[in-house]
Amino acid sequence: MQSRIMELRGGDGTEVFKALASETRTGIVALLAESPMNINALGQILGIAQPSITRHIQVLEQAGLVTSEYTPGVQGMQKVCTLKYDRFIVSFEITKESVDRTEEVEMPIGLYTLAQPNATCGLAGRDRIIGFYDDPQSFFHPERASAQLLWMADGFVEYVFPNTLPTSVEITCVELAMEICSEAPDFNNDYPSDITVWINGVDIGMWTSPGDLGGKRGRLNPPWWSDHVTQHGLLKVWSVDSVGSYVDGSLVSNATLADIRVAPKQSVNVRIGVKPNAENPGGFNLFGRGFGNYEQDLVLRLHFTGRKTNGAMAEQIAIAAAS
Repeated sequence: MQSRIMELRGGDGTEVFKALASETRTGIVALLAESPMNINALGQILGIAQPSITRHIQVLEQAGLVTSEYTPGVQGMQKVCTLKYDRFIVSFEITKESVDRTEEVEMPIGLYTLAQPNATCGLAGRDRIIGFYDDPQSFFHPERASAQLLWMADGFVEYVFPNTLPTSVEITCVELAMEICSEAPDFNNDYPSDITVWINGVDIGMWTSPGDLGGKRGRLNPPWWSDHVTQHGLLKVWSVDSVGSYVDGSLVSNATLADIRVAPKQSVNVRIGVKPNAENPGGFNLFGRGFGNYEQDLVLRLHFTGRKTNGAMAEQIAIAAAS
């Protein structure tokens, strides 16, 4: 016969624990595990008066352990009691809520830790060009920290994001959002470029930018910025979960969270660039919050949930088990 099982968390079983905190009531439970019995039979076996047995049964009923019904007997109606469950499993594990939460870090585009630009290249702040046009050495200028736009015909930039999430959580998804487009002389709306993102050294997928976007002034561009050059990009989101990697929700790679090894309390290395062997080696423009159409820098989002933590070992208490 299939057992009827009640599963309880330690903190949710107060009424059950109270109901079983009596030798008389545990005796009743043991008898009812053998078969349903009426009040008189229980009283006779346990040597307890009927009114007392009735009160104990009421406590067990309130705790949801016993059900009762009235049936015809030799001397009128009799109350027959039945044990509702054959086995009670009580877990004292401590669990945390599994509600999805997000940690977000916004990185100014000039705070890269490594850059490998090749001309054409450059950086711009809100007030002026940083360094000189088409000079890779400008990428190491101290003012690079204030850059709001950077561009290169090929190469890459690399960032290190802090990750202060506690080890008690589980990361379920990593997202990287940026405003980006190709890099052509002046601008060219039809100039494709295969832009790739790496996280912790792992290629998480390529997106082909349609062009170096201009002809319509970027909403955030400062007044001194020429109308005849790059104006804005497209807002793109790379993401990685346990299944694969995506650009704007479309699967682009089989790389998963397990592959990129993003873990709590460990910084996250992000590289953005164009591979030397790309089919469309059109470079890229990367926009900060002071250029283009979107008022944001490079944004990393870590989605996470609470992880179960082991408290006392799960305890299984079997009462009146049926075979």
